[in-house]
Amino acid sequence: MNSEGDLVHGRWLDAVGRDGVQQAVGLLDALCEAHTIRRLELPVHTMLPVVLRQLLLPVMIDALGLPRTRQEWGERFHRGRFSEDEQERLAHYLGPRYGDRFRLFDPQRPFAQVAGLEALNGETKTAAQLVPSVASGNNVPLFSALSEADELLLTPGEAALWLLHVHCWDTASIKTGAVGDPQAKNGKTTGNPTGPLGQLGVVVPIGETLYETLLLNTPIWADGLEPQDRPQWAWDERPAGLGCMPAAQPAWSERSATGLLDLLTFQARRIRLIACETEQGTRVHRAIVSAGDRLAQTPETEPHTAWQHTAKPKKGQPHRRPRRHTSGRAAWQGLGTLLAMTLPVESDGPYTSLLLRQIADLQRGGVLSGRYRLGVETSGLEYGTQSAVVENAIGDDLPLPVRALLAQDDGLREVLLECVDQADQVARALDGLNNDLRRAAGGDPLPRDKGSRPSARFLHGLDATMRRLLAGLRTVDEEDEELLDRAQLAWEQCVQMAADREAESLLAAAPPRAVVGRTVKSGDKEFVYRSGKAVGVFRARLASILTRVAEERSAKGEEAAAA
Repeated sequence: MNSEGDLVHGRWLDAVGRDGVQQAVGLLDALCEAHTIRRLELPVHTMLPVVLRQLLLPVMIDALGLPRTRQEWGERFHRGRFSEDEQERLAHYLGPRYGDRFRLFDPQRPFAQVAGLEALNGETKTAAQLVPSVASGNNVPLFSALSEADELLLTPGEAALWLLHVHCWDTASIKTGAVGDPQAKNGKTTGNPTGPLGQLGVVVPIGETLYETLLLNTPIWADGLEPQDRPQWAWDERPAGLGCMPAAQPAWSERSATGLLDLLTFQARRIRLIACETEQGTRVHRAIVSAGDRLAQTPETEPHTAWQHTAKPKKGQPHRRPRRHTSGRAAWQGLGTLLAMTLPVESDGPYTSLLLRQIADLQRGGVLSGRYRLGVETSGLEYGTQSAVVENAIGDDLPLPVRALLAQDDGLREVLLECVDQADQVARALDGLNNDLRRAAGGDPLPRDKGSRPSARFLHGLDATMRRLLAGLRTVDEEDEELLDRAQLAWEQCVQMAADREAESLLAAAPPRAVVGRTVKSGDKEFVYRSGKAVGVFRARLASILTRVAEERSAKGEEAAAA
């Protein structure tokens, strides 16, 4: 990337081609050559939705418009690349029309920043406040390579990525009061929410090329974009009287998004990057991060989150709110949410994202093949201490059979949900065995929030098996019941072997006194805990969960007896 920070032409995005070769590209090349790019190589998992939402999608949508019908979407998708006319329109959009607004260090209109932004106390902070994994203020990661006293130098490309990351994922900590912000008090602004994505469990459909990923993340809207809807770099084109402050001023407001483009490029902070010249070239070493616009409510048109539906919400609260990911759980353990295609009207429950519902509709309408090699990436951040610090990052990706996104009674969907449920039940059975062995040895069960649980090790050990199952089922016909049965049996056999290994490990670690066990009184009842009894209970639970394996073993036993 050149010293001027030109995002359009500077080579600052690392892209992996379909041939596996990695090269740096600018914004225009990333779009026009999207059909040759397999994926973007980004520093952290939470960066993919940032680049899609803040740059690639809004540029494409604003320049080319939204597809209004399934057929129009299908024509774009099956073409596999931007046409020559579309490439010319993208080049015009990022050239004569808005090209000068994608410069990181432009003195009048720096990209996604406020020119001349100044802190009320006249101070700036290190660039570390842009990067959650580096110590800054109250955010002190356990394994940060730098302390707050160390200077962090970011290349223009790195600074651009972390600048956009702050707009999407920033913590709710106190922000620097800015000159010109009437709501700043005592040199600071309090009550800040996290960035908009920090309030979601982000779900991003992934295609086989960047071009397909862009289309899979493009909503189909029959009426097209709202007339007043503009991305952040075109804020001055918004009609007057909308009641929202331009993102290029220090002042901010709490407001609703005016449309999809505004939502995707929402400016949740007011920022100014400060660069210096080094022997290696231009580097960003300081920054000012102040309060920005606050999203009044996540609209139901938000495309990148699953939802939690509440049949009887509290007064003043909506029926649906974004559903966040759970730390410590692989994406496949949340398949129940990803595959929840029917809105639970009279009961509480999850509801999948707008884009996954759209993919199901495209497959149902014959626009997208049921054998398409769809992927899904999930990402999220967990915040601590009043959301002022980042405690954990959540990120995962998995293959997803498109046919599983069809009707609620679809056979493939039921197979996948049953497999996930079996893994969860066996994990709980292992925790139960562990607790019974602890009681038999004279101890107490593990508290729910403490200790290393066998269920965690067991589920981690199943991770690769589940991903192989999902990848294999992407090309299976729904009518091939025999193949689905074989797949389920193979899954249960893998689960059985993994559970047996974990149970043997627990039993080997139990002290000899667990064999004799002990009797525990609870009121008028007595409970006997012995290792042999604990194992028997566990085996019985396993047989009731993994019924196909149990039936196969029973049949083999009968054959052996007959022989």
